[in-house]
Amino acid sequence: MMNETPTWRRTGQAFLYLIPMLVIVVVFNFYPIVKSLAMAFYENYDIFTGQAQSYGFGNFQTIFSDPEFYLALKNTFTYVFIVTPVSIVLSLALAVLINGIGRLQSFLQSIYFLPFVTSTVAISIVWRWLYHSNYGLINYFLGLFGIHGIQWLTDPHWAMPAAIIMAIWKSLGFNILLFLVGINNINKTYYKAAQIDGANRWQSFTNITLPLLGPTLLLVGVNSVIGNFKVFDEIFALFNGQPGPSNSMVTMVYYLYQKFYTEYDYGAASAAGIVLFGIVLLFTLIQLWLNRRFIHYK
Repeated sequence: MMNETPTWRRTGQAFLYLIPMLVIVVVFNFYPIVKSLAMAFYENYDIFTGQAQSYGFGNFQTIFSDPEFYLALKNTFTYVFIVTPVSIVLSLALAVLINGIGRLQSFLQSIYFLPFVTSTVAISIVWRWLYHSNYGLINYFLGLFGIHGIQWLTDPHWAMPAAIIMAIWKSLGFNILLFLVGINNINKTYYKAAQIDGANRWQSFTNITLPLLGPTLLLVGVNSVIGNFKVFDEIFALFNGQPGPSNSMVTMVYYLYQKFYTEYDYGAASAAGIVLFGIVLLFTLIQLWLNRRFIHYK
């Protein structure tokens, strides 16, 4: 069957089998993308009739003249540039340590993976209790060292660190799992040869493990950047439906959410979505270029 020569009839049959899934993809994926792209250029849009009286770049001018948009950009970039590298470094370090443990490896993998499969709302509720100014466990431990309690969720200066700490903790499990898979796929012969040459563990890690984890690092990096640029659930749940104290934690997706669902400015929301898409695409292409430039596949 596999060696039969393709014919138009068999090709047509294959497309018939694919039609249901193609319809779903077009309706729920491609059409919303095209529609949001078009809405970004709508001017004087009537939501009841679905008609726009004119087209132009007015929505982009609106968001680029909005100070809150630049605050959202600043918060998003700060969040991404801290959470992404810290979570990757910690995940890789923990994966290497777990990989060196024998019997407890499966147990530790499950423990670290639990936050990834747990509801973000449930996790945020727990962290809101940990961050509580008077009864929180974190402030209790800080008090043991003579440190005055921190207003994690009510002080604009501490809102970003609170969100970053929770995000790093939540992202560890999935990244650790990916790194463990990558480490276990490395041929053990390389380590035996390095051991014969007198290399220590650090030298084996920097000269064998790290270079051969290039594809895994790319996967984790791209997933982390995309996910962190789209942060919304964590902020919404952690700060009880608000973008932080005094609007200090508004992000790009939260800005888009406010424009769409609160202000009903669908054109500005679509324009913000286009800008976010362009930023994510740019950083993804940069990571792909760096991967091809510095990582050599064998």
